[in-house]
Amino acid sequence: MSALRLLSLDRKIPSVRSAVVPKTEGKTVEWTSPLAQEPARIAHLLRRATFGAGPGDLDAAFKLGYGKLVDQLVETPPAEPPPVPGMNGNSVDIGNLQQWWVDHMLASPTPFAERMTLFWHGHFTSDYRKVGTGQPYMYWQNLTWRKVALSNLASMLMQVTIDPAMMRYLDLATSTGKSPNENYSRELLELFTMGTGNFTEGDVRAGASALAGWRLPVAADNSRVGIFEPRRAYSGGPLTFLGRTGPLELKGVIDGILASDASATFLVTKIVHHFVSPAPQARYIRRLADEFRTSKYDVKTLMRSVFLSPEFITGQSYRSLIKSPIEYMISTLKALKAPQLSKLVLDADEQMGQMLFDPPDVGGWPNNEAWISSSTVMARINFAVSALSRLRNLPPANDLHKLQLDGVLSPVTTKLLDQAGDDRARWMIVLMSPEFNLK
Repeated sequence: MSALRLLSLDRKIPSVRSAVVPKTEGKTVEWTSPLAQEPARIAHLLRRATFGAGPGDLDAAFKLGYGKLVDQLVETPPAEPPPVPGMNGNSVDIGNLQQWWVDHMLASPTPFAERMTLFWHGHFTSDYRKVGTGQPYMYWQNLTWRKVALSNLASMLMQVTIDPAMMRYLDLATSTGKSPNENYSRELLELFTMGTGNFTEGDVRAGASALAGWRLPVAADNSRVGIFEPRRAYSGGPLTFLGRTGPLELKGVIDGILASDASATFLVTKIVHHFVSPAPQARYIRRLADEFRTSKYDVKTLMRSVFLSPEFITGQSYRSLIKSPIEYMISTLKALKAPQLSKLVLDADEQMGQMLFDPPDVGGWPNNEAWISSSTVMARINFAVSALSRLRNLPPANDLHKLQLDGVLSPVTTKLLDQAGDDRARWMIVLMSPEFNLK
């Protein structure tokens, strides 16, 4: 059950206001799941795997059917984004970069690729404040995450490690065999692959030594990845890492991580929390983790298994997740067919708590209930009001509650929609409703 609940309502249309807060006391709405019907399953999938859908998107998806839609989402290669406007040599204007990605999220014909790029952006974190904007490292990283988003985990970890933005963010570029820096080795084990309790401080130190010797690329290298310099590497003999002793370098570190059962369990749990349920059953995680290992850590296979699993479309999964700020704003503009209002996303993202290329720390952004507070709810309300106020013509709203909310409404939302005097009022009620904030 979601922790979202209605906090307050002003019945004076069109200034209807609804707010959602992460509180467990008091009465909460128990949603009647419509997922026994395929149209509802398709809309549910699009909310989770993409950024929602407008009427045209839903019509095309309904024609495919659920199974073929899953195939299309996971099998279609990511559309290449256009160049970043205003790129000046190697320097990057962070505002332009953020706007570029928002615009591509809205326009891309492969929205699942953008959803997965956003997921990995929040998992393998870097921020522009430490990385800097004098080089295009954050831009390159975004391109890399999109390219490897559905590859196998071994290849992904290789690219993560030698990514220049990551090398600067977690100090791997300054690490040498004589003076290993442990920052990247620690986060690689703790936050990126295995989780706490599955490695030792000795493993962190050994990993740091094994990974030493990489430096940032320069123009003469003609490379977008880190450069390994043997003279800067560790040369002190065998290392013991995750129970294995012997010569160790980058590939050996990755092989050691993937040899641990903890890695599949850790990654699967995080993906399930983002795409399926905040409280999955242990046997579900075990089953997906076993399949993930068997597939040799193929992310595409994992995501297909997630979307085709009974747990993904069970009644307990319905509206159990809360849209992140980016998901909420992109889905709002897609529903309104208003990509021209994309600048509003950058105007509101900081107030909602999710600025692209600027996660709060190496642990990335929080998830689900952590997105909701009195201030962030007001920011969502203000965003919806701003978007609606800028549109002279709105899409028809007669079946809006069916297209965007599956026709499954709380008594309060139902009453407000019944009282609404025009399309603008109905749009405002829907976009501010708890139902639209859930996925």
